[in-house]
Amino acid sequence: MGQKSYEELAFRDDFMFCKILGQDKQLCKEILELILERKIKDIRYPETQKQIEITSDGKGIRLDVYAEDEEDNVYDVEMQTVGNKNLPKRSRYYQGMIDLNLIERGADYKKLKKSFIIFICTFDAFGKGLHKYTFENACREEPSLTLQDESVKIFLCTEGVKNDVSEQLLMFLRYVAGAKPEGELPERIEERVGRARSREEWRREYMTQQMRDLENQEIGIELGKEIGIELGKEIGVGLGEKARAVKTAQTMLEQQEPLEKIVLYTGLSREEIEELAGKRTSI
Repeated sequence: MGQKSYEELAFRDDFMFCKILGQDKQLCKEILELILERKIKDIRYPETQKQIEITSDGKGIRLDVYAEDEEDNVYDVEMQTVGNKNLPKRSRYYQGMIDLNLIERGADYKKLKKSFIIFICTFDAFGKGLHKYTFENACREEPSLTLQDESVKIFLCTEGVKNDVSEQLLMFLRYVAGAKPEGELPERIEERVGRARSREEWRREYMTQQMRDLENQEIGIELGKEIGIELGKEIGVGLGEKARAVKTAQTMLEQQEPLEKIVLYTGLSREEIEELAGKRTSI
């Protein structure tokens, strides 16, 4: 599938999603309020594609939209347009990295803030027909008993079929899925998308990013070819050595050498030599 031109980008495309919500605090706040079904007084420092790198090998995460509210609650909002069976573990990893980042900034673990990991998916992430799946840690033996670790994971799904969300959230999800915007919020988002398409600096940034991705892809292809050639050589050498070992074993069998000696001399297993001996007997 070819790369989209800048003019073709929709709100659900990662670049546009991050740019718009990262530049419009009010819009970001309203979307969070719609998803969480509660009012938020204000959000601060929304960061687009926030980098968190804590591990010694540099393996970290890049968050789409990161924000905190007036109560120091933390929000990570991710747009997910490709189905991924590892999405639950990805949400777990994001949660852990965000917590480690808060501690790195000097927070005591007892004072970790409530966090919300939110995935907006253009598919049904769990196949149960819901538009919204909310997960909080609960006791298996006593489901009404929650762990109260203040970590919440929410998966919104545009492909839901059940009557489980408000009409406003349903209109938002339909818009994310590609339908014509209906309702005040989707129409306002689409207006922001239209304005974004005329921002030349964003266009240049997107084109630069696309060029970099293509270059990395080409590098990956060339590297794959080199690895394939080297692997082929190693396999060829290995097959050649195996063929010589088999030929030697056949000669030693003809000379009625002891099985243990053939194993020691050729490096073949007892089973392989017994199989060769069986073939000779059947001829």
